[in-house]
Amino acid sequence: MKQLALDIGLAPMPTLERFFPGPNAAALEHLLQAVHSSTSDAHSPVPTYLWGEHGSGKSHLLKAVREALREQGVSVGWRDSRSKYAPAFDERWSAIILDDVHLYSNAQQAVAFNWFINAMSPANGVPRWVLAAGTLPPSDLPLRADLRTRLGWGDVFQLQLLDEAERRMVLRQEAAARGVTLGSDVVDYMLRRFSRDLGSLMELLDKLDHHALRTQRAITIPLLKDMLDTE
Repeated sequence: MKQLALDIGLAPMPTLERFFPGPNAAALEHLLQAVHSSTSDAHSPVPTYLWGEHGSGKSHLLKAVREALREQGVSVGWRDSRSKYAPAFDERWSAIILDDVHLYSNAQQAVAFNWFINAMSPANGVPRWVLAAGTLPPSDLPLRADLRTRLGWGDVFQLQLLDEAERRMVLRQEAAARGVTLGSDVVDYMLRRFSRDLGSLMELLDKLDHHALRTQRAITIPLLKDMLDTE
């Protein structure tokens, strides 16, 4: 059956608390510890690299880390494959985050390498944490050698996709957090008819919840079909 693509607007802000770890508990725990120690003078950061298939949660985790650091009043440098503006390394940054590194152009790689060097060996002598993510292990990244090797010399975690039972659990937990109940038939329909990656499913649930509140109806398959008809 052909899966449908949705243009459904902005998803809720990712947080570390909302990330369902499943088989990725070690990576989540590592990031939580790194965030909590980011403002400690005794912290000697080691680069962290996450890799895994699309939908395994890489971007969610990187965005969640960025927001968690910002909540601490920490300034963060961010780049992904869509970034056009390339600011110089800012000494006020306490961390740099590099998403989708497997897609970086030559110019983006040059900026990332410059940021990495300045973060690890800064002029003021205080190292910064580097957090990066891509779809491939470091050794297989199609990047310049000096950047590729530096991304791989720290802590490396492979993220695994959640299985269907875990995706069902996450959908129901996220629905419960919104004060609604998802019937098994609705969950079956969502998994059968739409993209199965968890990010897309969370966006779909958020859209469906807003539509249910607007129409004052329970979340059912007819409501989901009605929402799609009004898009």
